[in-house]
Amino acid sequence: MTVVSEPRKPPAADASEPARESPAELALGLPPPVDLVRLVRERQAEVWRYLRYLGADPPEADDLTQETFLALARSNFVEQSDAQTSGYLRTVARRQLLMLRRTQKRRINTVDLDAADAVWGQAFDGANPWDDHVEAARGCVEKLDGRAKRAIDLAYRDSVGREAIAEQLNMKPDGVKTLLRRTRAKLRECIEKTLARTTSDPK
Repeated sequence: MTVVSEPRKPPAADASEPARESPAELALGLPPPVDLVRLVRERQAEVWRYLRYLGADPPEADDLTQETFLALARSNFVEQSDAQTSGYLRTVARRQLLMLRRTQKRRINTVDLDAADAVWGQAFDGANPWDDHVEAARGCVEKLDGRAKRAIDLAYRDSVGREAIAEQLNMKPDGVKTLLRRTRAKLRECIEKTLARTTSDPK
């Protein structure tokens, strides 16, 4: 669960201007095309950090971020809200990571991946500015110690499966499942409290 600096800039989209509805689309009442240039500009860092959070290393996050926006360009996605856009991009990015791990023949626990996404969504959806949330998440992870920190690092930074984590920590797989669940809850509570303090007492 590591947040690092900034992602590599993805290739510029072909279009140089925001997408506009064609007369035919307007006449038929079709939704406007996605403004890919704007979405890449506004969302690439979000997608990259999310992939890092799920355990992708920086080069993987670079490539998967590009694949995520390419998939978006080929889709019929229609923007409705910030939260909806963030959720859609997370879903696409998570699928890209899963496909990569299958290609690499590396096991990844989809239950833990979904749980990690839930924590991310609760902490970051609708967040503005981003820096406060990134700092809060980083600070809360740094407060972890012992088995809890080791388990989180193995699961979300190194993409290690539950059985392998259990072996490394000399635990049973069910014990690792319980440890991860409790640690995620602890992190969620810590992030929420940190952000509440930041909101109530801005510097």
